[in-house]
Amino acid sequence: MDEVLNYSMNEMAGADFDCSCGRHHTLDIRHIIMGQGVLKELPKVLEPFSGKKVYMLSDNHTFEAAGDRVLSILEAEDYLVKNVMLDSGDDILIPNEQAVGTMFLNLEPDTAVIVAVGSGTINDMAKYMSARTKIPYVIVCTAPSMDGYVADGAPLILEGRKISFVATLPYGVIGDTDIMKQAPMHMIHAGFGDVLGKLTALADWYLAKENVDEYCCETCVTLVQRALDKVTGSAEALAKRDDDAVLYLIEALTLTGVAMGLIGVSRPASGAEHMLSHYWEMDFIAKGKFPELHGIKVGIATPVIAEIFELMKDEVPEEAMKLAPSREYVEGLLKTVGAPVYPTNIGIDRELFYNSILEGYKVRNRYSILELALKTGKLEEIAEKITNRIYQ
Repeated sequence: MDEVLNYSMNEMAGADFDCSCGRHHTLDIRHIIMGQGVLKELPKVLEPFSGKKVYMLSDNHTFEAAGDRVLSILEAEDYLVKNVMLDSGDDILIPNEQAVGTMFLNLEPDTAVIVAVGSGTINDMAKYMSARTKIPYVIVCTAPSMDGYVADGAPLILEGRKISFVATLPYGVIGDTDIMKQAPMHMIHAGFGDVLGKLTALADWYLAKENVDEYCCETCVTLVQRALDKVTGSAEALAKRDDDAVLYLIEALTLTGVAMGLIGVSRPASGAEHMLSHYWEMDFIAKGKFPELHGIKVGIATPVIAEIFELMKDEVPEEAMKLAPSREYVEGLLKTVGAPVYPTNIGIDRELFYNSILEGYKVRNRYSILELALKTGKLEEIAEKITNRIYQ
C-alpha cells in the first residue's frame, strides 16, 4: 500500500497509489532525474516534443551556470529554440511586472515546451507561464536552494507585494549535481535552511493532528524524515560541496515538494518557521530592503520555533514533542555548514523580531505552536524571553 516508501528519487515521478492514510495519492510529474552528470538526459525528457519550438528561460546568472550547456544540447538536437535570458546585471532577478511581462512578450506561437534553467525565481516564473498558457515546462535546476521545484505555487512580486499564484507542476525536473555543487554557497545554505525548517514543520503538523484533528499522512512524514536524516547527517560534507551531500540536499528539497504534491497541501514543508520568515520578508519588502533568500530566513526561524516548542513542552502532546528538535541542535547544524544562525545576521532588528513572534500566526490560517502559545496566554512572555536572549 505504501510502496512509494521503497521508491528511489528517480522513481517518484508519476506515483499513483492507495495510501495507509486512507487517501489515494498521485503525482502528475513525468520525469524526476537527479544525480551526477544527468543533464545529458534532457533530450530523453524532451523526446515527445522533438522537432518543435522550445522556449528556453534563464537569467544572466543561471545562463552562465548551465544555460549555455542546455542551449547547446537543444540546438544539437535540432530544436527550434527561442532563447530568453532576463538580464538583471549584478543584482538578483525580481519576478515583478517588468520581468513577467518581458517573459510573456517573448513567447512565440506554437511553442511546444518551456525549458527553464535556474532555481527559485526562474522556476516560479516558468510555472506561472506554464499554468497560464497550458504549455508544459521542464526545469533544469542550477542550485539546491529551495523546495519549490515540484511545488505548484508561484510567488511573484506585484506592486511591491509578494503574491503566491496557483500554478502547475513541472513536466520534468533535472537536478545535475555537477551543476548544483558550483552554486554560490549562500544558495546552498538557503537550501539547507529550507530543509531544516521541516524539523519544526513536521512537529507543527503532529501538533495540529493531536489538538485540532487535522489530517496527517504518515507516509509523507516518513518520506520527509528519511530525507532529513540524510541531509543532517552530511552537514560537514555539504560545507565542502561534496557530491553526495549536494545530492541528498536536492533530493530532500524535491521529496518535500513530492510530499506536498501527493497530499495537495504544504504541511510537510511549512509550519510556524515559515510564518516568521514570511513576516520578516513582508516587512523587508515594504521598506524597500533586500528580503534575503527564503531558505536563509527559514533556517534562522527554525531554532526560534524549536525553542518555543521547548518552552511550551508541558502543553504539547508527546508525539509532537518527539518530533520537535532542540534549539541547540538546529543552531549547531547551521553553524556546521556555515549558514547564518541569528536574526541579527540578516538585519532583523529587535522590534521586528519581537513582533514577528507575537503576530506571525496571522500570516496564514494554519494551526501551529504560535497559536497554541497564544491561546494558552504564553505568547507574549515567550516573545520577550527569546527576544531578550538574542538581543542582549
